[in-house]
Amino acid sequence: MSSGNIADKPNAPKAKGANEHVANKHGANEHGADGRDADGRIALRVSRRCIYGNVLLAAFKLFAGIAGQSAAMVSDAVHSLSDICGTAIVMIGVRLSNKHSDEQHQYGHERFECVAAIVLAAILFATGAGIGWASFGGVLDGAINGGESALAAPGMIALLAAAVSIAMKEAMYWYVRAAAKKIGSTALMAEAWHHRSDAFSSIGSFVGVLGARLGFPLLDPIAGIVICLLIIKVAVDIFREAVGKMTDKACDGETTEQIRSLILGHESVEGIDQLKTRLFGNKIYVDVEILLNGAQSLSEAHDIAQVIHDCVERSIPHVKHCMIHVNPGANAAPNESGA
Repeated sequence: MSSGNIADKPNAPKAKGANEHVANKHGANEHGADGRDADGRIALRVSRRCIYGNVLLAAFKLFAGIAGQSAAMVSDAVHSLSDICGTAIVMIGVRLSNKHSDEQHQYGHERFECVAAIVLAAILFATGAGIGWASFGGVLDGAINGGESALAAPGMIALLAAAVSIAMKEAMYWYVRAAAKKIGSTALMAEAWHHRSDAFSSIGSFVGVLGARLGFPLLDPIAGIVICLLIIKVAVDIFREAVGKMTDKACDGETTEQIRSLILGHESVEGIDQLKTRLFGNKIYVDVEILLNGAQSLSEAHDIAQVIHDCVERSIPHVKHCMIHVNPGANAAPNESGA
């Protein structure tokens, strides 16, 4: 008996004794599909609620900007309306990533979510750069004009709208972040940080309105430059994480050690020759070579590999597929070293 892939050969013919394995594998895939559908429903529900919140917030800020004679607040209202486009991108990415495998995408569509995260990272970067450019221009203008402003000081309602915006956007950040961590969604986490960037933007508006009312208009552009740097840093972090998940980056060390412990916890496993993991969107693929008693029959080795396969996929929800390769360990039969 030569070493080989005992478990999880998707394209292998059904050999005698493999029927139980194939049935179990299909069951595991169906369970994974159910989990994927549930994650998708959570992401879409959260996104829809954020759209409703942005529409209400934008309407309030637009009213406050016009009534309070605050150009900054009117711009912030338009910014909130544009956030709906970002949320729509997340919804599209989640819908595509949760599609079942097909003939053209036999490993699934999870990486579409990473594409959505990259698009959102680009939007965040552009937002930060725009705030920075406008703020830098404001600093130059203030330096040239001695910090004077010919505009009338905004009304108190504009200041109130900025405070409400900060509170709502920060609440949206924590709400979406919790859902993103629950389902392991990169795109949803990017959307959470998009909301926080809006909170930063509203902080700039608050500082600007307050500064104008107190006679210090330069506070607005200075705060804007700081906010610009924070937003750009977040955009770069989201981009790096999404690209990592699209280029077969290994999962974190804690998860790898959890997988290792589960495998070594089986009494028949003598050791692990190799353990590899790779991220596929928000899912994990595992490839492992285990050592079993070489004197065991193919059927016995297969059954052990099947138990370990099921245990890994069941115990770690984000593992989409676990490929197990069995190598002969101690007590190998003499003819196993032959052809």
